[in-house]
Amino acid sequence: MPPVGEKGFPHFGARLLVEIVVVAIGGAFLAGAMVANQRFLDRHFVPSFFLPRHWYVVVETFARLVMAVLGVWLLTFVRARVGRFASRSPARTLQVVAAAVLALGASNLMLRRVHLRPYEWLSAADEPRRQTDPRLGWTWVPERTGHKSVSGRVIDYAIDRAGYRVSRVDEPVDPQQPTILFTGESVMFGEGLTYEESIPAQVGAMMGVQTANLAVHGYGNDQAYLRLETELPHFRRPLAVVSLFMTALFGRNLDQDRPHLGPGLVWLPPEQRPRLLSLAKLLVPYRADTTVERGITVTREVLGATRELARAHGATPLLLVLQFGHEEQAEETLRRRILDNGRITYIFVEIDSSWRLRWDRHPNARAARAIAAAIAGELRQRVRVAGPSGKVRGLDHTSLYRKNSLAETK
Repeated sequence: MPPVGEKGFPHFGARLLVEIVVVAIGGAFLAGAMVANQRFLDRHFVPSFFLPRHWYVVVETFARLVMAVLGVWLLTFVRARVGRFASRSPARTLQVVAAAVLALGASNLMLRRVHLRPYEWLSAADEPRRQTDPRLGWTWVPERTGHKSVSGRVIDYAIDRAGYRVSRVDEPVDPQQPTILFTGESVMFGEGLTYEESIPAQVGAMMGVQTANLAVHGYGNDQAYLRLETELPHFRRPLAVVSLFMTALFGRNLDQDRPHLGPGLVWLPPEQRPRLLSLAKLLVPYRADTTVERGITVTREVLGATRELARAHGATPLLLVLQFGHEEQAEETLRRRILDNGRITYIFVEIDSSWRLRWDRHPNARAARAIAAAIAGELRQRVRVAGPSGKVRGLDHTSLYRKNSLAETK
């Protein structure tokens, strides 16, 4: 039996083992830095609403540099020092490794006791207030007015008894009246804007027609569709359904930590994952090829189903594709793969990238006015409210594609 000493087998084995582990980790960092070129990153990290693309690229480049430096550091410096430590104190090394493993396990067990909301609803105290919904994930708390300070202004968010944004809680949407319905998330809802400044309210004012704002913060296109499916039958005379798609928000359609739709528009419950993995996904939103392809398929199905649902209720469907600033190649490729290749008709509206709220990425009142003008102009050509008979019909349900650039609108 080999002696247990400085030159003994247990000490040599411990050193060899830890050096192999360090080399594997360092090699993984180096390999990741080399493989993760911009083409790879564009495939696996979808566009972000909260970070402009050029910032995103800078962050990705910096991350690659850090990975390369860490890899070299582990291979050339840490490996030898950790190996010597393991050789001198194999028992201590084993204790450190065991402690690390136990700490990870304990952290995951502790996090199970913490209620983690989906990525798009992390704060329970944010206004307007949300409540849990078993089918949609969450909806607005009805018959309530919340107040929030955004870009130096205090904004009132009034939600009526049906869960739609209104100017006042005591002035709810009347489902008996001719109505244009709007689906979407915080952009369509009017985050940081007064009710009168929001896109649906401005369209209603321009056309002299009641609007219903069904948008809810954090929704993906599947959630918006499910909400429309529930609410549209309540309206006696729906004129049009305006829905929203942004490549910068496509990542939400890939989230599975909430109720979601799968291929074939099959409703699926939230997926249960280890809590540490969920936190890691929040910090590093890497998407596998299969996840992205699945999201493209489901998004096409959802947008197509939204169109057909509107038509089935006698309403004109209008899909707004919104782009802030110049559309980068990666964004255009994703848009065309989802919409053009899927034969989804839409209007494309480009807005000056500076037309945003101060210290916020949401559109400001100027941008909302330009977007509303584009929507109203399109609907005037396609929707008409008849006279005293009260009959409402959509004028045109044929294919439509037009690129509207409003970057220079005054």
